[in-house]
Amino acid sequence: MGAVAVNEETFGELLRSWRQRRRVSQLDLAIEADVSARHISFLETGRARPSREMVMKLAEELDVPLRQRNRLLMSAGFAPVYPEREVRAPEMEVVRQALDKILAGHEPYPAVVVDAAWNLVAANSAAAMFMDGVPAELLKEPINVMRLSLHPDAMGGRLLNLAEVRAHLLYQLRRQAEGSGDARLAALHDELASYEYPGVDLNVAHVPGPADILVPLRIAAGDRVLSMFTTIATFGTPVDVTVSELAIETFWPNDEETAAAFHQGMGG
Repeated sequence: MGAVAVNEETFGELLRSWRQRRRVSQLDLAIEADVSARHISFLETGRARPSREMVMKLAEELDVPLRQRNRLLMSAGFAPVYPEREVRAPEMEVVRQALDKILAGHEPYPAVVVDAAWNLVAANSAAAMFMDGVPAELLKEPINVMRLSLHPDAMGGRLLNLAEVRAHLLYQLRRQAEGSGDARLAALHDELASYEYPGVDLNVAHVPGPADILVPLRIAAGDRVLSMFTTIATFGTPVDVTVSELAIETFWPNDEETAAAFHQGMGG
């Protein structure tokens, strides 16, 4: 049997897809890119071919992720501009040093580094609490942090406010999938949404009270209840695909009892 041809999307199709994903009209994009709306139309229909500089400008205006900017460039006949290095590559030493300092500096509280698909890249020692008692199959590389968070045999079985945390995480994942065009995130969302939790009402809606500021993670840890919230940080002005997709999620105590538990080394 002969090889099956793969139909690659053209530059025009990709440009239209990103413009529609960002909910930008041809006219609005033309104004931002300082070209005519007719030219944008010709680019999308294939009647005009973009220069390398035009591809870069349109991608910037549409806030296209670096990985997808390379794809746009290749679809227009140009070489990729943004490199993609392994985190362990020698050139990434300065990035690794920054990550190590952030992770170590956040102890005794948990902190993790994830990639664009929410796969674990690095973690500090306190983050081991999220893996205690988790089946080995869920800890096979690559370890997915979202999967650990909601799987019923992992944190999903320990979250005391599972319904509201699940709703927030699924919403966040869906928005990321739609905004990035990453099929991996869409597939991950569908997988997590399919998890079943016998005896748990997933339709329970928490009504924020006057003292509520954030949705906490309320985790059963032995005879304790740990209450935490998270923050997420990214690198500014990245020009490497890998670096642009890294995110650092740090976990913070939501009350004095949780803070004391971690300082006493009893987070697990």
